[in-house]
Amino acid sequence: MAQLKAHEFDRYLSSAAGRHRLFLVYGPDRGLVSERAARLAERSGADMQDPFSVIRLDADDLRGDPGRLADEVNAIGLFGGARLIWLRGAGNDRSLATSVAAIADGISADTTVIIEAGELKKGATLRKAAEDAPGALAIPCYADEGRDVQALIDEELASAGLRITPGARERLAEALGGDRLASRGELRKLALYCHAGDQITEADVVASVGDAAALSVDDAVDAVLVGDAAALDTALQRIVASKTGIFSVLLACLRQFQALDRLKTEMTASGRSASQIVASARQIHFRRRPAVEAALSVWQPHALAQALDHMHRAVLEMRRRPELENDIARQSLMAVTARSGRKTRT
Repeated sequence: MAQLKAHEFDRYLSSAAGRHRLFLVYGPDRGLVSERAARLAERSGADMQDPFSVIRLDADDLRGDPGRLADEVNAIGLFGGARLIWLRGAGNDRSLATSVAAIADGISADTTVIIEAGELKKGATLRKAAEDAPGALAIPCYADEGRDVQALIDEELASAGLRITPGARERLAEALGGDRLASRGELRKLALYCHAGDQITEADVVASVGDAAALSVDDAVDAVLVGDAAALDTALQRIVASKTGIFSVLLACLRQFQALDRLKTEMTASGRSASQIVASARQIHFRRRPAVEAALSVWQPHALAQALDHMHRAVLEMRRRPELENDIARQSLMAVTARSGRKTRT
């Protein structure tokens, strides 16, 4: 079976890319699919600016003409040299899978075929054809996570000559992944934003990356939990600047206090400490655990019920008076923050 594991692509490209003539690059991360296909194209040896050397096709070009791919592969180049047939937008089409199975083992040494496809489940006709043909290779592309995101951060920031603080790296990693090209775009935008300095801070990440609003919502909720009115005001300013409604913060805060109420009930019933309860709660991100633990230590069940009732009434009032939505949400959040601050100080 000729298939790479998702993390083996770079090593394969540097050592063994010439062993196969047909590549099926597929997966849910469309940006990574495009990026890896482009890197394979560069290694093909074909002149990317020569329309006689590079034949670009779309899946629609094969509809009604299933033999088109085989015809292009078997055609003789007008001026010789390396040739590349690059097909984009492929799906799990049976006729395409049949063509792949028929041509994979007979492609000449100076011709490379690259097929870009979306998600293909195990056993999908096109994927199976590429995996079973000795001259073909299937290359899966899944969303970046963990070390892949960290490697991407290192690569882009090193090329820009920038360093990054540990806290900023952690925030940045949370905001990236899902689509490789989108992640690269965010990193290059961040590098441009910070080009006047030599080190990226957390504030730079929050101000620049596309998921800044989500990061600021988390900051706002944590500020409410620990009773930090100044931090809440700063987070709300960032949220407003990102064109996101404060309504979203109130809803996130409402969900957090509902979770806090459940954890408090579990804490009372089990006799465990706040730190033990938070440590066992998998749904809480490690960066946010100190704020949740602090809130769990000071909020009592009756006070949590009162805070939840206050926020529910604010949501109802916002629906009645949508023109004052942001003002009502801000006032409600500030009131709960003040109460949390008094409990923390006490």
